[in-house]
Amino acid sequence: MTKADVFRALHRSRLPGDPLVLPGPWDAASARVFAEAGFPALATPSAGVAASLGYEDGQVPADEMFAAVARIVRAVDVPVSADVEGGYGLAPKDLVERLLEVGAVGCNLEDSADGVLKDPRAHAAWLAEVREAAGDRLFVNARVDTFACGIADPDPAIERAGMYVAAGADCVYPIGAPPAILPLLRAGIQGPVNVGAVPGEGPSPAELGARGATRITFGPGLQRRAARALREIAAQLT
Repeated sequence: MTKADVFRALHRSRLPGDPLVLPGPWDAASARVFAEAGFPALATPSAGVAASLGYEDGQVPADEMFAAVARIVRAVDVPVSADVEGGYGLAPKDLVERLLEVGAVGCNLEDSADGVLKDPRAHAAWLAEVREAAGDRLFVNARVDTFACGIADPDPAIERAGMYVAAGADCVYPIGAPPAILPLLRAGIQGPVNVGAVPGEGPSPAELGARGATRITFGPGLQRRAARALREIAAQLT
């Protein structure tokens, strides 16, 4: 069984209240911390990696992002999925090859650019090409950005999610969805649902799982919390 197979299996048959929790390492050191803590898999956050490299979110050159993911993958034995934003303008086949080269078992792909939603049908067609190129070698997490773009109505998110699942996405991620409507999203979406959580704030991962989350990620939240802790230490030193 490959690491991609292991990663895919971790999403199956999750019980309510027991979602797959995927911490987001931003470098090799943080990846080792999470792996040593016993997490079975990890999912890099693009914003957290960007901060570790000295960039604003969305400004990391593709080569630097893939190199950072490669360092994280090399540092641990557990499967690692990579947030590669909108794919950096790469053709699906090239994107898949780059992800496999660095050892990623999955990817997170956004359906907006610069705060503007992409055409869902065109994006679904692109995801289908990614799936065709990847086969079963990558777990594709399709991000749905309607809530992040200010659309409170859950129907567009459910509609987009349906298109992406039909295109071959293994999981969908309605980023920014209010926890209160997760049961509605769960009822309308086939397959695993990724939900973002804020460390120490809002519902716990178990509570989010009870509301319909299959897996939990944290975006750049863990990196930002670590940075705050480091600032406090630095202040004490000065």
